[in-house]
Amino acid sequence: MFDDPNVVLHCEKIDKIYPGTKALDQVSFDLLKGKVNVLIGENGAGKSTLMKMIAGIEQPSAGKMYMDGQEVFFKDTNAARARGIGIIHQELSLFPNMTVYENIFIGHEFKKGLFLDDKKHVEGANRILKRLEHEIPPETMVGDLRVGQQQMVEIARNLIQDDLRVLIMDEPTSSLSAAEVKVLFKIMRELLETGISIVYISHRLEEIMEIGDHVTILRDGKYVADADIKDIELSWIVENMVGKNTQYHRFERGIDLDHAEKVLEIRNLSLPKSGGGWLLDNVNMYLKKGEVLGIYGLLGAGRSELFECLMGMHPEHTGEVVYCGKTMKIKNISSQIKNGLALVPEDRQRQGLIQTLDICKNTSIASMGNYKLGPFLNNRAEEKAVDGEISELHIKVADKKLPILSLSGGNQQKVVIGKGLLTHPTVFLMDEPSRGIDIGAKTEVFEIIHELSEQGLSIIVISSELKEIMAIADRIYVLSNGKCTGELVGDEINEDNLVRRSYAGLGTGKSA
Repeated sequence: MFDDPNVVLHCEKIDKIYPGTKALDQVSFDLLKGKVNVLIGENGAGKSTLMKMIAGIEQPSAGKMYMDGQEVFFKDTNAARARGIGIIHQELSLFPNMTVYENIFIGHEFKKGLFLDDKKHVEGANRILKRLEHEIPPETMVGDLRVGQQQMVEIARNLIQDDLRVLIMDEPTSSLSAAEVKVLFKIMRELLETGISIVYISHRLEEIMEIGDHVTILRDGKYVADADIKDIELSWIVENMVGKNTQYHRFERGIDLDHAEKVLEIRNLSLPKSGGGWLLDNVNMYLKKGEVLGIYGLLGAGRSELFECLMGMHPEHTGEVVYCGKTMKIKNISSQIKNGLALVPEDRQRQGLIQTLDICKNTSIASMGNYKLGPFLNNRAEEKAVDGEISELHIKVADKKLPILSLSGGNQQKVVIGKGLLTHPTVFLMDEPSRGIDIGAKTEVFEIIHELSEQGLSIIVISSELKEIMAIADRIYVLSNGKCTGELVGDEINEDNLVRRSYAGLGTGKSA
């Protein structure tokens, strides 16, 4: 029996055991009523696993949960939803071949006799999307939306629930722009005023300090500490998360980039937008051997589209790409991999991983041709290569034959990086490589990027995190509205210059 009027849900000594790993170990957690309850920890700490227990997606191996003074057990999501619990997943769980309004009301449909009342669905979708300041036409196919818009649809699905008492938000801002994050925070505050309690998981510590009320920290599946946000500082959070105060530091370069050769040169690259205008507008830039080149810009600036053109996903692009002194004939993705380019995509679930394959196959899939033995696959060579990447990238895995979804989000991202490295690229394109990765894992990834560049690999990194891009990049190009609005190097690389340049292509088109 547990009864505290200030606690809407109490978890008592929760265990969760998977084959080969204990994801949660005697974790107790209080979800405070009418508060933003922040849950943080490194990847693999057990945050998402604990939330899956509360949302009825999975069941505890041991332990109890209480609501309103009574013990509860959620055998599935419907049971949790009946008690007013909703969840916004870290990885989008939308149906791309269905419309926006169909996705929002799936499982909560209105009926008119024997038929669905789509008029009511469209009206409801319009109302909730207007509240979210994202007036997307409800008849739009979700697969045609950019990731940030899809995230808003995912959020909208939960806000239509009338009896909502607890809303779990697992990395809800990972795909959102700064403006979209402000809207989300406004909605969160409105929800608190109606008595709804929020669980908020995020790796963005500045967001946590801004929106959070109470923070609970997990490490290696165990409870570490909790405190009110008003009583702590960022350093306290970081120290409890990783056991030490980790700060981004700018890497000292051991190579002479001034005299390094150009391996890639982009000349007047343009990509038309359907309906008129340009996704990329006469972009010019170059990359040197062993350089870490940063690309910074707001959402919709054309960052990902630049990478997609280089990887052969947009044959309609114009302009010239010179690679190792020769004009490159860009045909398709497979030919670009053979040419020496590899891509870590922004959306690891849809574009970086194959959910039905195990960890080993996901790592080796792009380089399978390297492990042929006549007409057969040399499994020993393949597994040796994969073991090498698991060791080099410090991927936490009990068995590489386990499903890819058995890994935490951060370790899944490392598999995507390892997959690219196994193709032995000359140019490595990394689109938001630290998205959804905790501080400790980010530091490891940045060190890997630095080490690879020291070995002569040329890397282009897209990041929307100012401190990250400033720490790892030797030189930075800023994109705004499809245009290259600045090239920053040395002392020019600072937050003020990056922010000003990222807004320079908007509105008037004049430089800030």
